[in-house]
Amino acid sequence: MSHNSFGHLFRLTTWGESHGPAIGAVIDGCPPGLALSEADIQPFLDRRRPGQSRFTTQRQEPDQVRILSGVFQGQTTGTPIALMIDNTDQRSRDYSEVARKFRPAHADLTYHLKYGIRDYRGGGRASARETACRVAAGAVARRVLGPGIAIRGALVQLGPHRIDRTRWDWDEIDRNPFFCPDPVAAQAWEAILVDIRKQGSSLGAVIEVTAEGAPPGLGAPIYGKLDADLAAALMSINAVKGVEIGDGFAAAALRGEENADPLRMRDGLVQFGANHAGGILGGISSGQPIVARFAVKPTSSILTPVPSVDQDGQETEVTTRGRHDPCVGIRAVPVGEAMMALVLADHLLRHRAQNPHAPEAPRLPRN
Repeated sequence: MSHNSFGHLFRLTTWGESHGPAIGAVIDGCPPGLALSEADIQPFLDRRRPGQSRFTTQRQEPDQVRILSGVFQGQTTGTPIALMIDNTDQRSRDYSEVARKFRPAHADLTYHLKYGIRDYRGGGRASARETACRVAAGAVARRVLGPGIAIRGALVQLGPHRIDRTRWDWDEIDRNPFFCPDPVAAQAWEAILVDIRKQGSSLGAVIEVTAEGAPPGLGAPIYGKLDADLAAALMSINAVKGVEIGDGFAAAALRGEENADPLRMRDGLVQFGANHAGGILGGISSGQPIVARFAVKPTSSILTPVPSVDQDGQETEVTTRGRHDPCVGIRAVPVGEAMMALVLADHLLRHRAQNPHAPEAPRLPRN
């Protein structure tokens, strides 16, 4: 299977299956001399780790990361960084009933049609288990970006239930199991997900990720656009079915003057009066906060029987047993943050390579 690598100058390759002995990542292109240890990576994995609440899969994985290469005496060496995470709580027997059946809305059918073989144990490479590798690599990307760029994500919609943005509180995200910035919505979501789980079904979600402090100039015209790479990165996350930057689809309902982000000069620097563009203009970062949202479909592995077919072409029903997220979008929040970090780290290195003397806050000449 090809296409397991992502990025240009900062390049990530992930490997491993959901029920294999381990999963991992290889990062190539990380600059030398950056302080890095497992302790810098583990907190991000802990946020994504399964089994932390009754609203996520009860698979118990410690997700302890090991650095196998690319770091010496606590610093990156510039050589490939290999990361490994052991799988310790696989229950492959849970999938024996779907060994020859295709789960509707899952990648079972397309993997089989493409390769003629598939790993039915938890979905193999199509499992959200692979995203732990991205989160680990995203922690390394944050070291490249430095402390001046803050990346944060939040769950802003569960099924049809949206947050009230007037109650947005970033601190609230760490106080509930949903990464929700609205305490009222978070409380309501608990009852909703408990009911959905009892029904043997699942819900989708919308996640918003922002990056503040990113310098202007990241991205390139036409085929190297920052928003295009960011959209591709977010779309590559399991179960994601839509991505928007800034106002996204809502911009189609605005008039031109409403959608425009007014410009003013303050002390020789350009100031914006709004951020409908989500911090990206013409595919290049403007210095404003970069804002992206992505929609995650309902978890396809559910207890509710769904009509399907098997590998022999016989019609059947599929009921997926085992341990699954009633809303896979919850744990997608740290994954979205990681993909934002990976894209920005790659584009920051590309920008420095082409413009080594470019200031981070360009000034315009006064008249």
